Amino acid sequence: MKILYLECNMGAAGDMFMAALWELHPDKEGFLKRLASLGIPGVRISAVPAEKCGIMGTQMRVLIGEEGLEETSEDVDITREEEDHGHEHGHSHDHDHGHSHDHGHSHDHEHNHDHAHSHDHDHGHSHDHDHEHSHDRDLGGIKEIVDSLAIPDRVKAHVMGVYQLIAEAEAKAHGRPLGEVHFHEVGNLDAIADIVGSCLLMDELAPDRVFASPVHVGSGFVRCSHGILPVPAPATAYILRGVPCHGGRFRAELCTPTGAALLKYFVHDFGPMPVMKTGAIGYGMGKKDFEAANCLRAFLGEGEGDRYGPK
Repeated sequence: MKILYLECNMGAAGDMFMAALWELHPDKEGFLKRLASLGIPGVRISAVPAEKCGIMGTQMRVLIGEEGLEETSEDVDITREEEDHGHEHGHSHDHDHGHSHDHGHSHDHEHNHDHAHSHDHDHGHSHDHDHEHSHDRDLGGIKEIVDSLAIPDRVKAHVMGVYQLIAEAEAKAHGRPLGEVHFHEVGNLDAIADIVGSCLLMDELAPDRVFASPVHVGSGFVRCSHGILPVPAPATAYILRGVPCHGGRFRAELCTPTGAALLKYFVHDFGPMPVMKTGAIGYGMGKKDFEAANCLRAFLGEGEGDRYGPK
Protein backbone atom coordinates (compact mmCIF):
# COMPACT_ATOMS: atom_id res chain seq x y z
CA MET A 1 0.00 0.00 0.00
CA LYS A 2 1.41 3.38 -1.03
CA ILE A 3 1.54 5.81 1.90
CA LEU A 4 2.19 9.55 1.96
CA TYR A 5 3.22 11.09 5.28
CA LEU A 6 3.36 14.88 5.73
CA GLU A 7 5.48 16.31 8.53
CA CYS A 8 3.98 19.68 9.50
CA ASN A 9 6.47 20.75 12.18
CA MET A 10 6.51 24.24 10.65
CA GLY A 11 2.92 24.28 9.52
CA ALA A 12 1.78 24.22 5.91
CA ALA A 13 0.98 26.58 3.06
CA GLY A 14 -0.16 26.00 -0.49
CA ASP A 15 3.21 26.60 -2.14
CA MET A 16 5.03 24.48 0.45
CA PHE A 17 2.52 21.65 -0.03
CA MET A 18 3.00 21.75 -3.80
CA ALA A 19 6.81 21.96 -3.55
CA ALA A 20 7.07 19.00 -1.15
CA LEU A 21 4.92 16.79 -3.39
CA TRP A 22 6.76 17.97 -6.51
CA GLU A 23 10.04 16.73 -5.02
CA LEU A 24 8.47 13.26 -4.78
CA HIS A 25 7.40 13.20 -8.43
CA PRO A 26 9.38 10.85 -10.71
CA ASP A 27 9.03 13.23 -13.68
CA LYS A 28 9.59 16.68 -12.21
CA GLU A 29 10.27 18.57 -15.43
CA GLY A 30 7.40 16.87 -17.18
CA PHE A 31 5.04 17.88 -14.40
CA LEU A 32 6.11 21.53 -14.61
CA LYS A 33 5.51 21.50 -18.37
CA ARG A 34 2.04 20.00 -17.88
CA LEU A 35 1.28 22.58 -15.20
CA ALA A 36 2.38 25.38 -17.53
CA SER A 37 0.09 24.07 -20.27
CA LEU A 38 -3.05 24.01 -18.11
CA GLY A 39 -4.05 27.53 -19.03
CA ILE A 40 -4.24 29.28 -15.64
CA PRO A 41 -4.54 32.86 -16.97
CA GLY A 42 -1.38 34.93 -16.72
CA VAL A 43 0.41 32.51 -14.38
CA ARG A 44 3.96 31.17 -14.62
CA ILE A 45 5.21 28.59 -12.13
CA SER A 46 8.82 27.64 -11.46
CA ALA A 47 10.56 25.36 -8.96
CA VAL A 48 13.55 27.04 -7.30
CA PRO A 49 16.17 25.27 -5.15
CA ALA A 50 16.18 26.64 -1.58
CA GLU A 51 18.16 25.97 1.58
CA LYS A 52 16.90 26.09 5.17
CA CYS A 53 19.22 25.33 8.07
CA GLY A 54 21.58 23.48 5.73
CA ILE A 55 18.83 21.34 4.16
CA MET A 56 18.13 21.65 0.44
CA GLY A 57 14.59 21.67 -0.86
CA THR A 58 12.31 23.50 -3.27
CA GLN A 59 10.34 26.73 -3.29
CA MET A 60 7.53 27.10 -5.78
CA ARG A 61 7.43 30.56 -7.36
CA VAL A 62 4.14 31.67 -8.88
CA LEU A 63 4.53 34.71 -11.13
CA ILE A 64 1.53 36.68 -12.33
CA GLY A 65 1.19 38.66 -15.55
CA GLU A 66 3.66 39.79 -18.16
CA GLU A 67 5.65 41.72 -15.60
CA GLY A 68 6.25 38.56 -13.62
CA LEU A 69 4.91 40.06 -10.40
CA GLU A 70 5.11 37.79 -7.41
CA GLU A 71 2.69 38.13 -4.52
CA THR A 72 4.27 39.84 -1.52
CA SER A 73 3.67 38.97 2.07
CA GLU A 74 4.35 40.38 5.47
CA ASP A 75 3.82 39.15 8.97
CA VAL A 76 2.56 41.50 11.61
CA ASP A 77 4.02 41.02 15.05
CA ILE A 78 2.71 43.60 17.47
CA THR A 79 5.32 42.81 20.09
CA ARG A 80 8.51 42.57 18.04
CA GLU A 81 10.11 44.11 15.01
CA GLU A 82 9.46 42.23 11.79
CA GLU A 83 13.14 41.81 11.09
CA ASP A 84 13.35 39.59 14.16
CA HIS A 85 11.53 37.00 12.09
CA GLY A 86 13.92 37.17 9.17
CA HIS A 87 11.04 38.39 7.05
CA GLU A 88 11.34 37.89 3.34
CA HIS A 89 9.01 38.97 0.61
CA GLY A 90 7.51 36.09 -1.21
CA HIS A 91 4.15 35.13 -2.57
CA SER A 92 1.55 34.53 -0.01
CA HIS A 93 -2.05 34.31 -0.71
CA ASP A 94 -3.98 33.94 2.25
CA HIS A 95 -4.26 35.08 5.72
CA ASP A 96 -5.69 31.88 5.42
CA HIS A 97 -5.92 27.72 7.04
CA GLY A 98 -5.57 19.13 9.89
CA HIS A 99 -7.95 16.81 10.20
CA SER A 100 -11.40 16.33 11.25
CA HIS A 101 -13.92 15.09 8.79
CA ASP A 102 -16.84 16.72 10.51
CA HIS A 103 -17.03 19.48 7.95
CA GLY A 104 -19.21 17.59 5.59
CA HIS A 105 -16.23 16.41 3.58
CA SER A 106 -15.83 12.71 3.99
CA HIS A 107 -13.16 10.48 2.56
CA ASP A 108 -15.88 8.05 1.69
CA HIS A 109 -17.52 10.46 -0.76
CA GLU A 110 -16.48 11.02 -4.32
CA HIS A 111 -13.08 12.04 -3.01
CA ASN A 112 -11.85 8.60 -2.26
CA HIS A 113 -8.31 7.76 -1.30
CA ASP A 114 -8.68 4.30 -2.66
CA HIS A 115 -8.93 5.70 -6.18
CA ALA A 116 -5.80 6.38 -8.10
CA HIS A 117 -5.88 9.82 -6.59
CA SER A 118 -7.75 11.39 -9.22
CA HIS A 119 -6.89 13.65 -6.79
CA ASP A 120 0.47 30.29 0.69
CA HIS A 121 2.73 31.54 0.61
CA ASP A 122 4.96 31.80 2.17
CA HIS A 123 5.41 31.17 5.63
CA GLY A 124 4.43 33.97 7.74
CA HIS A 125 2.91 36.36 5.39
CA SER A 126 0.34 39.00 5.13
CA HIS A 127 -2.55 38.87 2.93
CA ASP A 128 -3.45 42.31 1.91
CA HIS A 129 -2.35 42.27 -1.69
CA ASP A 130 -2.83 45.47 -3.61
CA HIS A 131 -1.48 44.21 -6.91
CA GLU A 132 -3.65 44.91 -9.90
CA HIS A 133 -3.95 41.17 -10.48
CA SER A 134 -5.55 40.72 -7.08
CA HIS A 135 -9.30 40.09 -7.32
CA ASP A 136 -12.04 39.01 -4.98
CA ARG A 137 -13.74 35.92 -6.37
CA ASP A 138 -16.66 33.87 -5.11
CA LEU A 139 -16.95 30.10 -5.52
CA GLY A 140 -18.62 30.60 -8.90
CA GLY A 141 -15.69 32.69 -10.12
CA ILE A 142 -13.21 30.10 -8.91
CA LYS A 143 -15.21 27.34 -10.60
CA GLU A 144 -15.20 29.20 -13.92
CA ILE A 145 -11.41 29.29 -13.90
CA VAL A 146 -11.09 25.68 -12.75
CA ASP A 147 -13.59 24.41 -15.35
CA SER A 148 -11.54 26.08 -18.09
CA LEU A 149 -8.36 24.17 -17.17
CA ALA A 150 -7.09 21.14 -19.06
CA ILE A 151 -7.15 18.79 -16.07
CA PRO A 152 -9.20 15.65 -15.38
CA ASP A 153 -12.67 16.19 -13.94
CA ARG A 154 -11.68 14.32 -10.78
CA VAL A 155 -8.88 16.84 -10.16
CA LYS A 156 -11.29 19.73 -10.76
CA ALA A 157 -13.58 18.16 -8.14
CA HIS A 158 -10.73 18.05 -5.62
CA VAL A 159 -9.77 21.68 -6.29
CA MET A 160 -13.35 22.75 -5.69
CA GLY A 161 -13.53 20.52 -2.61
CA VAL A 162 -10.56 22.38 -1.11
CA TYR A 163 -12.16 25.73 -1.94
CA GLN A 164 -15.44 24.57 -0.43
CA LEU A 165 -13.65 24.02 2.90
CA ILE A 166 -12.19 27.52 2.76
CA ALA A 167 -15.56 29.02 1.80
CA GLU A 168 -17.32 27.30 4.71
CA ALA A 169 -14.64 28.56 7.10
CA GLU A 170 -14.84 32.13 5.78
CA ALA A 171 -18.63 32.08 6.03
CA LYS A 172 -18.43 30.93 9.65
CA ALA A 173 -15.67 33.37 10.58
CA HIS A 174 -17.45 36.39 9.11
CA GLY A 175 -21.03 35.39 9.88
CA ARG A 176 -22.19 35.40 6.27
CA PRO A 177 -24.16 32.94 4.15
CA LEU A 178 -21.96 30.69 2.02
CA GLY A 179 -23.25 32.33 -1.16
CA GLU A 180 -21.99 35.73 -0.04
CA VAL A 181 -18.43 34.62 0.64
CA HIS A 182 -15.80 36.28 -1.54
CA PHE A 183 -12.23 35.05 -1.47
CA HIS A 184 -9.61 37.72 -1.04
CA GLU A 185 -6.06 36.41 -0.92
CA VAL A 186 -7.06 32.80 -1.58
CA GLY A 187 -8.95 33.92 -4.69
CA ASN A 188 -5.79 35.29 -6.27
CA LEU A 189 -4.39 33.46 -9.26
CA ASP A 190 -1.27 32.37 -7.39
CA ALA A 191 -3.38 30.70 -4.72
CA ILE A 192 -5.44 28.99 -7.41
CA ALA A 193 -2.20 27.77 -8.99
CA ASP A 194 -0.99 26.36 -5.65
CA ILE A 195 -4.23 24.47 -5.07
CA VAL A 196 -4.50 23.19 -8.65
CA GLY A 197 -0.84 22.12 -8.64
CA SER A 198 -1.20 20.36 -5.29
CA CYS A 199 -4.34 18.50 -6.34
CA LEU A 200 -2.76 17.47 -9.63
CA LEU A 201 0.32 16.17 -7.80
CA MET A 202 -1.85 14.16 -5.41
CA ASP A 203 -3.59 12.66 -8.43
CA GLU A 204 -0.34 11.71 -10.16
CA LEU A 205 1.44 10.42 -7.05
CA ALA A 206 -1.72 8.45 -6.19
CA PRO A 207 -1.09 7.47 -2.53
CA ASP A 208 -3.55 4.96 -1.12
CA ARG A 209 -3.45 6.57 2.32
CA VAL A 210 -2.32 10.01 3.50
CA PHE A 211 -1.17 10.74 7.05
CA ALA A 212 0.20 13.89 8.68
CA SER A 213 1.76 15.02 11.92
CA PRO A 214 0.02 17.43 14.30
CA VAL A 215 0.05 20.89 12.73
CA HIS A 216 2.21 23.73 14.04
CA VAL A 217 0.11 26.85 13.52
CA GLY A 218 2.49 29.51 14.89
CA SER A 219 1.49 32.42 17.11
CA GLY A 220 1.14 36.19 17.21
CA PHE A 221 -0.85 38.19 14.68
CA VAL A 222 -1.17 38.42 10.91
CA ARG A 223 -2.37 41.23 8.67
CA CYS A 224 -5.02 40.30 6.12
CA SER A 225 -7.59 42.10 4.00
CA HIS A 226 -9.89 42.33 7.04
CA GLY A 227 -7.27 43.79 9.38
CA ILE A 228 -4.90 42.39 12.00
CA LEU A 229 -6.03 38.97 13.20
CA PRO A 230 -4.70 36.47 15.76
CA VAL A 231 -2.82 33.38 14.64
CA PRO A 232 -4.23 30.98 13.67
CA ALA A 233 -6.51 33.25 11.65
CA PRO A 234 -10.24 32.60 12.26
CA ALA A 235 -10.77 30.76 8.97
CA THR A 236 -7.70 28.60 9.58
CA ALA A 237 -8.83 27.79 13.11
CA TYR A 238 -12.26 26.76 11.82
CA ILE A 239 -10.80 24.51 9.13
CA LEU A 240 -8.54 22.84 11.69
CA ARG A 241 -11.34 21.87 14.06
CA GLY A 242 -10.77 18.32 15.30
CA VAL A 243 -7.18 18.32 14.06
CA PRO A 244 -4.29 18.01 16.54
CA CYS A 245 -2.50 21.38 16.44
CA HIS A 246 0.00 23.29 18.55
CA GLY A 247 1.43 26.79 18.75
CA GLY A 248 4.99 27.71 19.58
CA ARG A 249 7.54 30.43 20.05
CA PHE A 250 7.65 31.43 16.40
CA ARG A 251 5.52 34.54 16.07
CA ALA A 252 4.29 34.02 12.55
CA GLU A 253 1.42 32.41 10.67
CA LEU A 254 2.86 29.00 9.96
CA CYS A 255 -0.33 27.40 8.70
CA THR A 256 -2.42 29.31 6.19
CA PRO A 257 -6.05 28.65 5.22
CA THR A 258 -4.87 27.12 1.95
CA GLY A 259 -2.42 24.81 3.72
CA ALA A 260 -5.02 23.86 6.30
CA ALA A 261 -7.66 23.13 3.67
CA LEU A 262 -5.30 20.94 1.62
CA LEU A 263 -4.42 18.98 4.75
CA LYS A 264 -8.03 18.67 5.82
CA TYR A 265 -9.16 17.52 2.41
CA PHE A 266 -6.50 14.93 1.68
CA VAL A 267 -5.24 13.59 5.01
CA HIS A 268 -6.91 10.49 6.42
CA ASP A 269 -5.45 10.72 9.93
CA PHE A 270 -3.09 12.86 12.03
CA GLY A 271 -0.48 11.48 14.38
CA PRO A 272 2.99 9.88 14.47
CA MET A 273 4.61 8.64 11.30
CA PRO A 274 3.22 5.19 10.49
CA VAL A 275 5.39 2.15 9.96
CA MET A 276 6.47 2.45 6.33
CA LYS A 277 9.39 1.82 3.98
CA THR A 278 10.24 5.25 2.61
CA GLY A 279 11.09 5.46 -1.07
CA ALA A 280 11.25 9.24 -1.59
CA ILE A 281 11.45 12.35 0.59
CA GLY A 282 10.46 15.87 -0.41
CA TYR A 283 11.11 19.26 1.19
CA GLY A 284 8.75 22.14 0.42
CA MET A 285 10.43 25.30 1.70
CA GLY A 286 8.74 28.40 3.11
CA LYS A 287 10.24 31.77 2.26
CA LYS A 288 10.99 32.97 5.78
CA ASP A 289 13.96 31.94 7.86
CA PHE A 290 13.62 30.70 11.44
CA GLU A 291 15.90 28.90 13.87
CA ALA A 292 14.14 25.72 12.75
CA ALA A 293 14.10 24.58 9.13
CA ASN A 294 11.03 26.22 7.63
CA CYS A 295 9.75 23.35 5.52
CA LEU A 296 6.96 20.88 4.97
CA ARG A 297 8.54 17.43 4.67
CA ALA A 298 6.85 14.65 2.73
CA PHE A 299 7.60 10.91 2.82
CA LEU A 300 6.32 8.54 0.14
CA GLY A 301 6.67 4.81 0.62
CA GLU A 302 5.05 1.47 1.27
CA GLY A 303 3.16 0.30 4.37
CA GLU A 304 1.31 -2.81 5.45
CA GLY A 305 -2.15 -2.93 3.94
CA ASP A 306 -3.83 -4.73 6.84
CA ARG A 307 -2.64 -2.03 9.22
CA TYR A 308 -3.99 0.83 7.13
CA GLY A 309 -7.10 -0.53 5.52
CA PRO A 310 -10.21 1.40 4.48
CA LYS A 311 -11.71 3.79 7.01
